[in-house]
Amino acid sequence: MSNVRVIAVSSVCGGGKTTVTNELRGKLGNAEALHFDNYNFNEAPDDLIKWVEQGADYNQWNLSPLIADLESLLERDNPPEYIILDYPFSYKNDDLKSLINFSIYIDTPLDIAMARRLARDYHNATSGEIQNDLNFYLNYGRTAYLEMENTIKPNADFVIDGSLTVFDIVDTILKELRYKF
Repeated sequence: MSNVRVIAVSSVCGGGKTTVTNELRGKLGNAEALHFDNYNFNEAPDDLIKWVEQGADYNQWNLSPLIADLESLLERDNPPEYIILDYPFSYKNDDLKSLINFSIYIDTPLDIAMARRLARDYHNATSGEIQNDLNFYLNYGRTAYLEMENTIKPNADFVIDGSLTVFDIVDTILKELRYKF
């Protein structure tokens, strides 16, 4: 178990977490990936904007399903060499932080993250739906993005420029992992 390296990949929504996680998994070979968005966390804040406004206590998230899957991978007879977590909170959740060996923050400019998210989530949307989402972002959601930049980014072990190509991001991370481990 001590030879397994658990790598957390964090960024704002649309920052490239999933794309980079999937590319890293392929490049590392003996690696597994767990994706935060694949889980339903029953004990999590209902209103993310209110949660951020009240101080963004990352321990309010009961991450038991993700932790159970991570521990299951760690306890395998032949565990992977790397487990990559597509996970937005870096070391900020006390129940998960002790299992993470290295945290990466993809520092994607907010305009690029917003454009990616709109392209990903609204390719069949009406202009009114897109306008509503943009207004929500400007009036409320931007505070959650800034929370990530102000709390998660400085908490990471390694920060990479999210405006680079996926190839350059992954290549730089691989070099950092070779150096680190």
